[in-house]
Amino acid sequence: MRLKIKPENSIEWIALLFNLAPKPLIDTQVSFNAARAIMAAADLGIFEALGKTPKTIEQIINTTNTHLLATKNLLNCLVAMNYVIWNKDNYALNKKYYKWLLKEYPSNVIGKLQFQISEWNWMANLENFIKTGKSMNLHAIMSKEEWEKYQNGMRDLSINAAKELALKINIPKNATKMLDIGGSHGMYSIELCKRNELLTSTILELSNAIDRASAIAAQQNLTNRVKYKTGNALTDDLGDQEYDLIMINNVVHHFTLEENKILAHKIAKALKPGGIYAIGEFIRLQKPGEGGVVAATSGLYFALTSSSGTWSLEEIKSWQVAAGLKCVKPITLLTMPGWKVSIAYK
Repeated sequence: MRLKIKPENSIEWIALLFNLAPKPLIDTQVSFNAARAIMAAADLGIFEALGKTPKTIEQIINTTNTHLLATKNLLNCLVAMNYVIWNKDNYALNKKYYKWLLKEYPSNVIGKLQFQISEWNWMANLENFIKTGKSMNLHAIMSKEEWEKYQNGMRDLSINAAKELALKINIPKNATKMLDIGGSHGMYSIELCKRNELLTSTILELSNAIDRASAIAAQQNLTNRVKYKTGNALTDDLGDQEYDLIMINNVVHHFTLEENKILAHKIAKALKPGGIYAIGEFIRLQKPGEGGVVAATSGLYFALTSSSGTWSLEEIKSWQVAAGLKCVKPITLLTMPGWKVSIAYK
């Protein structure tokens, strides 16, 4: 997936066609103003205040308790971006964004948009990272509030992908035991358990993550089949032939090459014969630029905020193969562009 500037009139079309407009400024000033406007609207409850019926500016600020003229500036920006529609002094949320921006929809991404304010601040360290190569190790520096926002954001990022993955992954019908490494909010475990009646899952998570993560999972009424365990997959004993499925999503970008190799061997040992090791990740393709903007920006972000970064599918499969597992065709999801699940059997 790539981002594209769309001209809105003939003058802009000519300016872009003949490289007359300063595209670097459009890619930065315009883009970051627009991104911050969406995040602010989510954090301040503007989208929720709009709801499904047109509102006057006075009705909106009575709900959000925000400044009239400042809120009007924000709304007018969102109108230009087509997130909000203006008609006869009334503002209305564009219907195509209901599912993403209203809390009544399970698919909403408000939590992720709110968490992105922290991510915005972290990206301010990018120049120092490029100069020194020293990453932030965000899991060690996040406050309790940031951990809560992080879990909410990861839930938003994963809820639709978890449903699609549960439909596509081929788990043995008699599978009973699953280990979800770094599974936080539990969406992947929950959706897999819903579709596999005998399956139970243990989510292995860091202590700082469990309180909010388990509260999110509890909302799905599957606490009898989805349990949490405090631990670290890199240092803990994962057992011997215990699990039918071991899954790790959006985590291996935090681990070094050697750590991922060692982890794959531990997981191979912990799998029952015929068991599955599934690794879900944003994929960095072999040549620069091949993965598009999603893969490239994700790789840069994870390199800044953790000790590693994104991996190519070939690299991920090599860990699984070296551990004695057999790789099959990876799973590609429509609900999470740039993301794949590498599947390997014991």
